Formats: sequence, structure tokens, C-alpha cells
Amino acid sequence: MGTLEVYFERIYGVLRNFNWITDLIDIAVIAFIIYKAIQMVRETRAGQLIKGLILMVLFYFVSLILSMKTTSYLLEGLFSFGVILLVVLFQPEIRRALEKVGRANVPSFSILGGDSHEKGTQIWEKPIQEICKAAESLAQTKTGALIVIERKTRLGEQIDTGVELNAVTSEELLGNIFFVNTPLHDGAVIVRDGVILAAACFLPKPQKEEFIASNFGARHRAAIGISEISDALTIVISEETGTISVTEDGQMVRNFTRISLAEFLTDKLTVREPEEGGKRKLFRKGKKNEK
Repeated sequence: MGTLEVYFERIYGVLRNFNWITDLIDIAVIAFIIYKAIQMVRETRAGQLIKGLILMVLFYFVSLILSMKTTSYLLEGLFSFGVILLVVLFQPEIRRALEKVGRANVPSFSILGGDSHEKGTQIWEKPIQEICKAAESLAQTKTGALIVIERKTRLGEQIDTGVELNAVTSEELLGNIFFVNTPLHDGAVIVRDGVILAAACFLPKPQKEEFIASNFGARHRAAIGISEISDALTIVISEETGTISVTEDGQMVRNFTRISLAEFLTDKLTVREPEEGGKRKLFRKGKKNEK
């Protein structure tokens, strides 16, 4: 009975000092972090690692109950390096989580106010048309292509793997780059602020490659991979079917035409006038392929 009394006294002590505002907010924040962590590691190799760690903890308690001194001593030594172990094991997941936090939508303020939006529209107006014309030409000849349009997330690591160009975006240049057997055709073109910054760039593999349709080739997988770790838009032209696809946020939408692609890119890269009712018209096109 003494143990139960102590237990209930501790619960009463916690409730007595409970602050219904700050403590509830604290609990909600921790619950949200745990929920997001579970979402991030679910159906990944990290999920299997967590299961293994849970089993080790359970085995440790069993060893204490059964007085298995050697086993419990070894596990205690292992757990003493727990933080370092977690950082090493979950380095890819921690990095992706920090990248997502860094890409969070935070209002950006400019001294020039609305001029930055108008400048962005001017920068992309002509490149969008050139990219769409090139995509249509490449699709007609079934020439494989991979065009990455950089937005807020800088792709310096991927640019360093390719050949720097700093060239004006044009249908002719994109056609020459992706022409079969040319030195720069194998890899991705990265476009920043309407300028072709680099070509023949290598992109990362997708996080959950095993869940991607088997009929997707290397270009489509690379396009999904770069869209998972950045806010970039990636245009893929299939060399087998000539289909134009676009990836964003780890999702792929297929069967674009020159016109629908231009509408999509304009909606994503420039500021458009509000439709009637004060709301922007959302653009939807094609069939989304879930991973």
C-alpha cells in the first residue's frame, strides 16, 4: 500500500503544479514533434532501426530483471553513447528534417516591396516560353531530357557535379544539350533565375525508391529525388514515350502539353493577377503518380 500511496502522491503533486496554458502548449509541441518524427521514418530504413533500438531497450530491462549482469553492463555502456549513436544512425533523416525546416514558408520582406514580384515575373516570362518550346520539340523526337528549375532552395551541391554554363535559356540550346551522344546530354540541366546555370548535373536518388513504379527510368527517379530534398520544379521528357512530366514535393504529374506546361510554370514561378473573388485560380493538370 505504501508504494501505491507514494505513486498517487506523485501524480497529485504533478497535477497540483500543472499550468493549463504553458504545460498544455509544451505537451502539444512535443506531441507534434513526435508525430512528425514518426511520419518521417515510417516505411523507411530508419523505421527498422527504431524497432531494433526498442528491442534493445526491452532486452536491457529483461536483463536487469533476470540479473544478467554482463549483458546489462554491456548495454549500459552502449546506451551511454546514445546521442552520438542516434546522430550517426539517423544522419540522413536528421538532415532531411532540417532541410524541410529550412524550406518552410517564411514571409520574405524586401525594401523595394512589390518590385521584387514584378522583377521575378520579368525574369521568367521568356525562359518559360523557351523551356516549353524545347520540351515540346524534345517530346516529339522522343529525346530524353531532365530540366531542374531552382526556386528558393539553392542546388549548389548538384551544380558542382556538372558543367557550369551561365547561358541564356533558349529552345535551341536545350535541344543541343540533350541531343543524343553529345557530351552534356547525360544528366540534368539546372536553371536559376531564368538562366541555364549548369548541365550534366547528377541528382540524388529518391528516399523511397522501392515504392516508385518499376516503369520509371533513371531520369524520372532522379527528378523525384531532387524534388524531395528541395522546392525545385523538375521537367522530365521520356525517351521511350515522349511524355512530358513534372515533379514537385516528391510527387510526379504526367501528360503535360506545351500549353499546360506553360500555364503550370507561370503559376508556380510568377505572380499572376487575382481571379474574380480575390483568389488565384489553382492549376491542376494530369494524373499524379503516388510513390
